[in-house]
Amino acid sequence: MPAAPLALVLLAVGLGGGGDAVRPIDNPYFPLAPGSRWVYRETATDGSKQRVVVKVTHRTRLIANGVRARIVRDTVSERGHVIEDTFDWYAQDAGGNVWYLGEDTKEYENGTVVSTKGSWEAGVNGARGGLIMPANPRPGMQYRQEYLAGEAEDKARVVSVFADSVLTREWTPLEPKRFEYKLYARGVGTVLELSVPSGDREELVSFTRG
Repeated sequence: MPAAPLALVLLAVGLGGGGDAVRPIDNPYFPLAPGSRWVYRETATDGSKQRVVVKVTHRTRLIANGVRARIVRDTVSERGHVIEDTFDWYAQDAGGNVWYLGEDTKEYENGTVVSTKGSWEAGVNGARGGLIMPANPRPGMQYRQEYLAGEAEDKARVVSVFADSVLTREWTPLEPKRFEYKLYARGVGTVLELSVPSGDREELVSFTRG
């Protein structure tokens, strides 16, 4: 299903407005309970490794389009040094769909910010939120995950649905020859990512439920 512009569906799906309350994000394949923590090992085909730590904070952010979202921090380090630090913003609607509403990302070299490319916020400069995980994923479903022309145009298609997991193929028109397979496990979230054609791999090594 294509993701409609978020502003058109706020009332229909019951996404939270500008108050302090945020609807719990309890989609079984993309649960984001505050305090949850995932640690991933990312291995490139050249043998280099990175550590990725994802934490669901207790903080929220009022997005420019009027939705209050949960803040999730995603930190990438290599040899003990942070090379990327990102704050992602998510919200779940009344139907159980999880929306991705933007990110504030910074890349580092020697402790200094060298790029913020890829940052965007729904409702700013034409950016629109998208689905990160449907409430009821079915094989063949296709949807937009994010949209800011020329910066953030990720899309996804559900490949398979098993008893306890969902497999997706995710890509961006900005890099048409590259894509990722992602495996989401019920009650956990993302457990494996495989990049094609590079063969780079990111796998879950520990998970703590909040």
